[in-house]
Amino acid sequence: MNKRRLFLVFTFSLFYSFAFAQRYKTKPITGLLGAFGAEVALVKESLRKPKTVIVDGVSFTCGRIGNQRVVVAETGIGKVNAAMTTTLMLDHFRPSRVLFTGIAGGTNPDLQPGDIVIAGRTAHHDYGSITSKNTPTRQTRNAITKEFNPVYFPADSSLMHLAEKVVRTVSLEGIPLASGGVSDRPVKVVTGTVVTGDVFVASVDKVKSLRTDFGADATEMEGAAVAQVCYQIQVPHLIIRSLSDRADAEAHIAYDKFYPTAARNSAKLVIALVKAL
Repeated sequence: MNKRRLFLVFTFSLFYSFAFAQRYKTKPITGLLGAFGAEVALVKESLRKPKTVIVDGVSFTCGRIGNQRVVVAETGIGKVNAAMTTTLMLDHFRPSRVLFTGIAGGTNPDLQPGDIVIAGRTAHHDYGSITSKNTPTRQTRNAITKEFNPVYFPADSSLMHLAEKVVRTVSLEGIPLASGGVSDRPVKVVTGTVVTGDVFVASVDKVKSLRTDFGADATEMEGAAVAQVCYQIQVPHLIIRSLSDRADAEAHIAYDKFYPTAARNSAKLVIALVKAL
């Protein structure tokens, strides 16, 4: 292939990617995000006519779930990665709403691995100041308005109530019990508080602290970053987390055991929610 032909192919590819992204800017679309490849892959498998668009090196897959146009992306682990990918999605695709699916560590003693937390609100648990008076400031500040954000970012009420309704119609996988591995414990779904920090929590003491200080039902590493970006840009959002462990000393062992089931259940709920929009 000569240089001229290579140039034409390259130019056409750039134009096609730009035109495709522009097309999705002008029509209603729902943004779907997940931290891990496995979670995102489960959602991508449900897409009809998927098309990939690369934005600043980040891969976004556009397609349809039911009658809804969607754009799907993997954020990567941690708050900075989550905020960056969310911002790129909002800027290039202008989604009318953003849903985040993924796993988390449980901090509510009534919940077990495999259970689901629909985040009615999210908060950063590792943001604040350390002073001699021990009076930390937990509120982030909006860089645009210079005003303080709320400690807890509220989910969009319409999306939250729809998720609470839809989950009753979804066939979720039962949780394997310790004895014999029989999947006969039903999945519990609650609407509660999810807290976010750039740490993998595997500590009983930290779990107690998160429960006491924030009323946390689950802890993870991306949700509040996504919520903050959406809150500041005024885009409706909802975070849905399926528990892979209890964030205690056995978290790494439980994670390996329950992650596949937790990821599948979370993805099932998000896909059903999109179809119900």
